[in-house]
Amino acid sequence: MSSSTAASGQEMRSLKPVYVYEAPVRIWHWTHALSIIVLSITGYLIANPLPSIHGEASDHFVMGYMRMIHFIAGYVFAIEFVVRIYWAFVGNRYSRELFVLPLFNRDWWAGLIHEIKYYLFLTRKVEKTMGHNPLAQTAMWVFNVLLGLFMIVSGFALYGEGLGVGSWADNLFGWLIPMMGGSLEVKMWHTLGMWLFLVFAVIHIYMAIRADIMDRESSVSTIMGGWRFWKDDRP
Repeated sequence: MSSSTAASGQEMRSLKPVYVYEAPVRIWHWTHALSIIVLSITGYLIANPLPSIHGEASDHFVMGYMRMIHFIAGYVFAIEFVVRIYWAFVGNRYSRELFVLPLFNRDWWAGLIHEIKYYLFLTRKVEKTMGHNPLAQTAMWVFNVLLGLFMIVSGFALYGEGLGVGSWADNLFGWLIPMMGGSLEVKMWHTLGMWLFLVFAVIHIYMAIRADIMDRESSVSTIMGGWRFWKDDRP
């Protein structure tokens, strides 16, 4: 077999559908998205309370229910973050991409530079990747791991203020408040984190749909069914 034929055969084999995202990862993705939506809506209303409602506040307890929903969603957000860390150890190699950036891999850096050039319209070549491309992997790590961890710690630190001094939340996370200069500063950065999440979500949705249309690869359907495939065999 000639080298060109072998290369062509290898290329076609590489275009076969690949099972990338296992069921726990896909469940985490949609649970994560839903919790962010609930946390953002209730968090915004907590920071900007609704106008006064006619009658006794005790008869309505609107903001009390709002805070309760926010706290429940916060617990869900934190628990699924821990479960996602666990699955990174027991799942397939794509499940670890969220937490591990191969910073010492030269090919990964070359791929990152290529993706930046691609989105700056400096090249038209699309690199076919099984999981996340290096740029997407970096964005996921920054927003889902670093920002997600900060939102959990800062959220439970503020939650500990309501539970009181000596509560489990205060003991585990209360150190953040004096370190950041007070609860007002923590609330400000926590609110900013919410807006960063929302901006990232908009960009994430746009890029996923864009990849389906322009990059000729599955993206939206992959997070639904788990399989990555390409629409043609063009390089």
